[in-house]
Amino acid sequence: MKKPQVSLGLVNPKSPDNVGSVLRAAANYGVDKVFYTGDRYPRAIERKARMVDMSRKVSKDVLLAQKECLSEVVTDNMKIVCVEFALNAIPLPEYEHPENALYIFGPEDGSIDQAIIDQADDVVYVPTVGCMNLSASVNVLLYDRLAKTGNYEASNQLIRDNRDTNNRLKINR
Repeated sequence: MKKPQVSLGLVNPKSPDNVGSVLRAAANYGVDKVFYTGDRYPRAIERKARMVDMSRKVSKDVLLAQKECLSEVVTDNMKIVCVEFALNAIPLPEYEHPENALYIFGPEDGSIDQAIIDQADDVVYVPTVGCMNLSASVNVLLYDRLAKTGNYEASNQLIRDNRDTNNRLKINR
C-alpha cells in the first residue's frame, strides 16, 4: 500500500516556537513536509528568537522549506484543504479527509488570504469557542485525520519504542 502524501502549509508564520511545535506534530503524525510562506519566521530565526528544542528524534526527518506560494507544492493527486474559521466551512468532526492533502493554516495573527481559500478543494474549521493556537490547530487536525483514517499501529511495541526514556508505566490488571 502506498503511503498517503500529507504536507502542511503555514501562511507567513511568525513564531519559531509555533513552527517548532508544528514540526514535532508533523513527525508524530507521519507528515513528511512542512512548507511556509512569508519572511517573518526567517527574520525571527535571524534575531535568534527563543527556539523550541527540536533535538528529539521525532522531527529530524521532516522537511521544512520556504516557498513563495504554497500552490507550488501541490501534486496532481493532492487536495488543498484550508483550516480556518471561514463562513460555510465544514466542521472538522464531519469532514472526511482525502488520501493525499496539503493542509494550509493561517498565521498566528491573521487569516488565510481569500485567494487561497478560493483555490482550496475544502475548507474546514475546528468548532471551538475562540480560535486556537497555530500548533494546537495542527495537532487537532492531524489527530482527527489519524483517528478517522485508521492509518496507525496500535501495539505495546509502538509504546515501548516511542515513550519517554523515563516512562516505564504498565497497566497491571
